[in-house]
Amino acid sequence: MIPSPQRPPSSPRRVHPAWWVAAAAFLALLAAAGFRAAPGALLVPLHEEFGWSTSVMSFAVSINLVLYGLTAPFAAALMDRFGVRQIVATALILIALGAGGSVFMTASWQLLVFWGVLIGLGTGSMALVFAATIANRWFVRRRGLVMGVLTAGSATGQLIFLPPVASIAETEGWRPASLIVAVAALAAVPIVWLVLRDYPEDRGALPYGADPETYAAPPRATGGATRRAWEGLTFAVKHRSFWALAIAFAICGATTNGLIGIHFIPSAHDHGMATTAAAGLLAVVGVFDIAGTIASGWLTDKFDPRKILVAYYVFRGVGLLALPWLLSDSIHPSMVVFVVIYGLDWVATVPPTAALCREIFGDRGTIVFGWVFAAHQLGAAAAALGAGVIRDVFGEYTYAWWGGAAMCVIAAALSIEIRRPREVASSSRMKA
Repeated sequence: MIPSPQRPPSSPRRVHPAWWVAAAAFLALLAAAGFRAAPGALLVPLHEEFGWSTSVMSFAVSINLVLYGLTAPFAAALMDRFGVRQIVATALILIALGAGGSVFMTASWQLLVFWGVLIGLGTGSMALVFAATIANRWFVRRRGLVMGVLTAGSATGQLIFLPPVASIAETEGWRPASLIVAVAALAAVPIVWLVLRDYPEDRGALPYGADPETYAAPPRATGGATRRAWEGLTFAVKHRSFWALAIAFAICGATTNGLIGIHFIPSAHDHGMATTAAAGLLAVVGVFDIAGTIASGWLTDKFDPRKILVAYYVFRGVGLLALPWLLSDSIHPSMVVFVVIYGLDWVATVPPTAALCREIFGDRGTIVFGWVFAAHQLGAAAAALGAGVIRDVFGEYTYAWWGGAAMCVIAAALSIEIRRPREVASSSRMKA
């Protein structure tokens, strides 16, 4: 008898296909993360060649971050409509076009097009919603761990790309450094096309950890991708928990991608530190980000995600408060401690935030997480631009770091106020 394609064959598999899909997704996220390493390392050489101000270049990065965030919820719906590998492959090509095309720039408005629009749309079409889609569709067990590993893909990309990008930008120029990002994005396209599939049934399997006797595949969404994205937002905004998650995650974006990711290297350069040394410190952030995010996924599977978020934001705020006194012309032990703590905390917020979206909003959880992630990128965009303006006005970044620390206090307070479904139900019964 030929086994049904909707069920796995009875013989045991050495490696469940979900892990191959997760590995391909990790590589795609790693390749897409190349641009995350680029702006901080390229701001100084671009300023030296073209004379563009920090505010102008920060504005290009802000456009990128805004589009990165606003594209995410629609990308989640488009993945439902057209397929994961089609959307991800297209996204990687857009990133390659933006990074490769930027080598021909002669005016600042072109920076807005290449860095802002093309790469923003490309990275936004994948983003962390892609990771959530893979984790939710392909895994029943180990979802938090897988979400942590996939999130760490971006950190690994920063770790891999940042040192060579900074070194090549300093020795050979920013154009060869930008081409590295383009080549990496294109190299991931064949892997995505060959390995990624939309659902476990497409590989004749069940999700990892699913019970063959009780598992029922959820209905597949068809058509109306844009409509479902807006419906997800309309449904979510009626819940206080959505606003708490969105505002806290906006602060997360502001204090990572927006502040440290874009402005740490220029700020260290202001204090006399070599660009390659500052880039090395950010790469170390990437190393510990991997460990921190994977550990966060494991913790999310075992503990209250809200309490985990509170701890993360408190530690991050303390680090930002101390940063102005830690920066100098050389690397010293206290700066290494900051880098380690900030690395462990960098995107460790993602697994508990994604888990709360799934728990609170059910089947809409992935699309709602897309909107929460949009808030993350809006916060990052505002911080990237705001820190650039602060640098131009005051000649230093101190007030930007302290502002980030204050925001982390707000994020911690919001996280503890998130209401989980069972708490809402218990409150309703008490009122009745």
